[in-house]
Amino acid sequence: MIDTAILLKAFVTGVVTGTLAAMFGLGGGFLLVPILNLMGVEIHHAVGTSSASIIFTALSSSYAYHRQKRILYRVGILLASTAVVGAYLGAWMTSFISPGKLKVIFGVTLIFVAYRMFRGKRGERREEISVNEKLVPIGGFFSGIASGLLGVGGGIINVPLLTWLGVPIHYAVATSSFAIVFTSTSSAIKHYFLGNVELYWLPLLVPGLIIGAQIGARIAKRTKASSLRKGFAVVMLILAIRMILKGLGYSVP
Repeated sequence: MIDTAILLKAFVTGVVTGTLAAMFGLGGGFLLVPILNLMGVEIHHAVGTSSASIIFTALSSSYAYHRQKRILYRVGILLASTAVVGAYLGAWMTSFISPGKLKVIFGVTLIFVAYRMFRGKRGERREEISVNEKLVPIGGFFSGIASGLLGVGGGIINVPLLTWLGVPIHYAVATSSFAIVFTSTSSAIKHYFLGNVELYWLPLLVPGLIIGAQIGARIAKRTKASSLRKGFAVVMLILAIRMILKGLGYSVP
């Protein structure tokens, strides 16, 4: 018998996570993992269960952005192809490099990136797209490494990377959501065989995640490019500070 309170909490968690993930092209693990952990799920299982749940968030948001015709499929595939490899390499590197020190360094770097994202570019044109596709796989590879090594979603790197390469923020968010379908699937499969995915939570979280992703994509569509970019920068700053504190050994959710 499923506890009604837990069912309600899981649904609300799914809606909020799905909304934010779709709005900013993030995976959603930055919110889902600590909440699952607070709800009694062991941290490794929270990470694995989050990875499996994010597949549905990414699929739902990708469908919404497909209808908006804002996904750059070629760019997304190039991004995901190397990110999947990088994620496995990053996971392997955790055995040799101190994640704590790297989280501090990476968090400080993200603060700088957030500042640049917040300021934006003067005179930017929202719908003109000219991408240097040769750099996309390189960026995707390092995005994957950071994801596997530091436990962050690929979107926190994908979106700034794509905007830096000339992709308008709306298209960057949509394309990042599409790329996360592949990286989250790869991560979920690995965690499943490690026994880290608690299947009990999936039917509780997935409905809210799917609904939230549709809401987030609609909000993003109606949001000005400058506002969306600044909103993403604020979220990135919060994640960066949280990462630095965790790297320094502080217990933060």
